Amino acid sequence: MEREQKRAIVQDLQKKMVLLAGPRQAGKTTLAKTIMQEFASSTYLTYDRLEDRKIILKESWLPSTELLVLDEIHKMPKWKNYLKGVYDTKLSHQKILVTGSARLEVFNRVGDSLAGRYFLHRLMPLSPAECNQVGISCTIDQFLERGGFPEPFLAQDIIDADRWRLQYIDSLLRVDVLDFENIHNLNAIRLIFELLRRKVGSPISYTSIAEDVALSPNTVKKYIQILEALYIVFRVTPFSKNIARSLLKEPKIYFFDVGLVKGNNGVRFENLVAVCLLKYVFAKIDYRAEDYALKYLHTKERQEVDFALVRDDCVEKMIEVKLADPTIGHSLRYFHEKYRLPAIQVVKELKRETRDEGIDVIQGLKFLKSLNVVEAASTV
Repeated sequence: MEREQKRAIVQDLQKKMVLLAGPRQAGKTTLAKTIMQEFASSTYLTYDRLEDRKIILKESWLPSTELLVLDEIHKMPKWKNYLKGVYDTKLSHQKILVTGSARLEVFNRVGDSLAGRYFLHRLMPLSPAECNQVGISCTIDQFLERGGFPEPFLAQDIIDADRWRLQYIDSLLRVDVLDFENIHNLNAIRLIFELLRRKVGSPISYTSIAEDVALSPNTVKKYIQILEALYIVFRVTPFSKNIARSLLKEPKIYFFDVGLVKGNNGVRFENLVAVCLLKYVFAKIDYRAEDYALKYLHTKERQEVDFALVRDDCVEKMIEVKLADPTIGHSLRYFHEKYRLPAIQVVKELKRETRDEGIDVIQGLKFLKSLNVVEAASTV
């Protein structure tokens, strides 16, 4: 299948270097090789392969190369200085595409800045909106069962999807984490990973997790930041500006792979909505240069709304997620009435859509299909 972001990436390659980041096995390599077909002469080199590494270090690819794809280059010492030199001295006809399974943008503290030399594109797992755009039929249950990563999502049976996930977890924790940073206590980060799988959708306390795993809160925070940098989990933090007494600071943790969540269908559906909303937010930032963020609302009085789309530090829309209950949530109504914030309630199992005093109750699949990345990228 052709990913919907391909056109925007090809266009950006004509202007600057492109950094393509995203979770492991989200489809970056496949997309990069599809993009290579758009050019007369392309070269793919990965830092993980010894033969390719020699070519990378010597910069000995053919001068005729029109598109140079460098994969996992962030594992190279002083990789930003290297890329800066390659980009500044490349031939005029050459384009550079850099891919990696870590957050390339988190390395701003390392080496010379690449500012002004690249566009960032983040490739997320498949979503109902993307499936709808490329003509693949899907159901929410399919996403809840398999997650949105291409291989398990498109697998012929659930056993193949489960076998993929076992290998995926092992690869994340035994390879990616150790490649990213020298971790002396791999068992501890694995235990934190397992605890987070059971805490999806709830504000987490670093101190509480630290007590469970017998580590310091700072170490727990560091390990979670590593999982975040590797696109394994992401944090949704509370929004507080102009919301009186919204003082709770604990983040909520979600997984990029919905299949990793250990919980009931309600929790897994909330995680699915979180991933789709984040994918939409990334598209708004990467393709429209708009100041978007994904937050949640929570007050000291325990009034909480699952998500808030925030634009220019103002809540654009509140989203409450329910598995089957169409009754407007008390907290959603509270924030809507008190602060006049636009609000919708997304319900997976909904017989009839309604509108109650300005709050829309929307069927889950319809809402998720509306979060279209292509529309966000349409002005590129």
